[in-house]
Amino acid sequence: MRILVTGAAGFIGYHTAERLLARGDEVIGLDNLNEYYDVTLKHARLARLQGRKGFTFHKIDLADQQSMDALFQKERPAAVIHLAAQAGVRYSLTDPHAYTRSNVTGFMHVLEGCRHNGVGHLVYASTSSVYGSDTAMPFSETRGAGHPLTIYAATKRANELMAHSYSHFFGLPASGLRFFTVYGPWGRPDMALFLFTKAILEGRPIEVFNEGRMQRDFTYVDDIVEGVVRTLALPPAHAPPAAIYNIGNSRAVPLTEFIDTLSRVLGRKAIVRKLPMQPGDMRTTYASIDSLRALTGFTPRTPLAEGLARFAAWYRGHYG
Repeated sequence: MRILVTGAAGFIGYHTAERLLARGDEVIGLDNLNEYYDVTLKHARLARLQGRKGFTFHKIDLADQQSMDALFQKERPAAVIHLAAQAGVRYSLTDPHAYTRSNVTGFMHVLEGCRHNGVGHLVYASTSSVYGSDTAMPFSETRGAGHPLTIYAATKRANELMAHSYSHFFGLPASGLRFFTVYGPWGRPDMALFLFTKAILEGRPIEVFNEGRMQRDFTYVDDIVEGVVRTLALPPAHAPPAAIYNIGNSRAVPLTEFIDTLSRVLGRKAIVRKLPMQPGDMRTTYASIDSLRALTGFTPRTPLAEGLARFAAWYRGHYG
């Protein structure tokens, strides 16, 4: 299959592109290589993809309508996996315009490209953050997501509604995946796992918000990619052909357990500095994955200790 993967130099995008290439697909990678975090990490991921049979790359900003139109007309992908976005919950409180530009305007250009160029299935990234102030666990797609707490979450919820509209009016098959805390090798350096690992290895305190009383549905990246690939093969068949699925590990892990496990795999004791709750943070995330499992048979298979050990080995190898 000929597949456009946006955000191909990003964390999940890189792993997804690698998986598709390994099974023999043609992958058209797109990324703007922005400097939201260390761009050398993005270049390092991209270098592992470039030169591989079936991979082509375009450096394009999603918000550049002319370039996006030209890309779709030239490459004519059979399917699109849209993972590019301005990420980060806290940064959205500082620079909200970056989120509307990339996540709303950019997503519109993706939808238009799919609509006008015969794309058979759009799989796009949403987030558990859309659940916002909802406190009923586990989070389920059958309940509403009408109260996101941050601009980042609001833009992702907007993506879900925009995709539904295009499915309704133009028959575009579109599947949204609400990712729950993804971790693993080649991850984002602004995420807690990266920050904790660096601090622990350097003997510095790690900052733990809400005094550590947090829970997250940590999901290893290979499990996420498995769910993405399985979803791609099964476009919605009902009318309108739009669907939304949670994709997570389906277990709420206390942050204290996460830190203790990370300390063990690193062989260093974490020094913890407890801080108050940060604006926009969610105390608990925990996914019901019944819908995705029923559709695809998706079942996460990577225990936390194994996933963290793989990350630690990669981190030490990559950063020396």
